[in-house]
Formats: sequence, structure tokens, C-alpha cells
Amino acid sequence: MPDTRHVDLNGRSLGEVISEIKEEVKEFFQTRVSMFVAEMREKVNNSKTGAIYAGIALALGWVGFIMLSLALAALVAVAFWGSPYAWFFGFLIVGFLWTSLAAMLVLAAVRQFRDLVPKRTIQVLKEDKIWLQHEAEM
Repeated sequence: MPDTRHVDLNGRSLGEVISEIKEEVKEFFQTRVSMFVAEMREKVNNSKTGAIYAGIALALGWVGFIMLSLALAALVAVAFWGSPYAWFFGFLIVGFLWTSLAAMLVLAAVRQFRDLVPKRTIQVLKEDKIWLQHEAEM
């Protein structure tokens, strides 16, 4: 019956093997952390564009609100005053135009903020998990 307590370390001491494993694990985690940081930096840069869209959307939404408010004021004024409706319709059309533009920019900003999950890092970690499970089975 063979002795199963003997482990072949390829001529290295147990301390050297443990030190090598420690360095490999350290390098493994440094690689993953640097990948995560790089991906999150990219996501933050994309979020800046979304923040700009959101700011423009707020400004245009405010202009649309003012225009629609003026149109409503014009409607009330026209109801009691004999002015023509032309300037009311002008304010109404411009107000809806600004509000529609603001809505499109809000949608663009939401699309920019939606994708903040570090997908590549998660995929690599899943692959690492599968590889480690495979290696543990051997």
C-alpha cells in the first residue's frame, strides 16, 4: 500500500510553495480590483454625459412650464378680455415643443444612468469561479 502522506513539492520547501500561492492570490485580486476600478471609471465618465442631459432637460422643462403657464394665463385673460387667440396658440405650441424636447432628453439621461453595473468584471469573476471549481475537482 503506497504512502499517501508524501507530497511532491518539485524540490521546493513548503514555505516557498505557500509564498508562491500567496503571491498568485495577491496578483489575482489586484488584477480584479484594477479591472473593476477601470470599468467603474468608464461608467462614471458616461454618467457625466447623462448628468449633462438631465441638466439640459431640467432647463428645457422649466422653460416649457413657464410657456404653458403663460398660455394658461393668456387663456384666462382672453376669456375676460377681447384679445385675439393668436398669441395664446403661439405660447401653447412653443410650450409643448419645449416640453417634448425636455422629455426626449430625460429619456436619453435615463439610458445613460441605467448601465452602471460593471458587467465585464462580473463576467470575468463568473469565469474565474467556474475555473476554480474545475481546478478544485481535479
